[in-house]
Amino acid sequence: MTIMKHLTMTVLSCAVASLVAGAAYAEENYCIAVNGGFGGGGSTFIGKGFAVPSAGNCTPWSGFTKTAGTVILTTNGTGCTSSNGKVVTISVFSTDPSWFGPGQSGSDYIQFCPKGVSGCPLSSGEDVGSLSGPAKPETCTTSLLNLPATHD
Repeated sequence: MTIMKHLTMTVLSCAVASLVAGAAYAEENYCIAVNGGFGGGGSTFIGKGFAVPSAGNCTPWSGFTKTAGTVILTTNGTGCTSSNGKVVTISVFSTDPSWFGPGQSGSDYIQFCPKGVSGCPLSSGEDVGSLSGPAKPETCTTSLLNLPATHD
């Protein structure tokens, strides 16, 4: 290998490594408040690394849900955006043996229109599952993103 090729390969390898390392720190999070959200008498679903998918697509949802003051549920599922881009649907299952009971889980089916959508076909966002109530995206604060080592 010539010195120029070796130098080019080294520079490209460093550039790729920098992009990969930067992507790990650029993780997005997505939060959805139900019934006023956590701290407001309701619950907040926190999707770690989740971003609303483009129209007609789905992406995995993985994270946790804060509810009832000190309860933290492990939550996984899928988020999809309708083909016309007007409705986001999040379907998740949550577990916590202390909350639901050993071997039990809760499910939530959340729908809302993304910000900026005109002609939303829903009257409002809603969760029709275990933690049912009005639902809407909320800002993921540092407090919401904090996952304590021990919890109910």
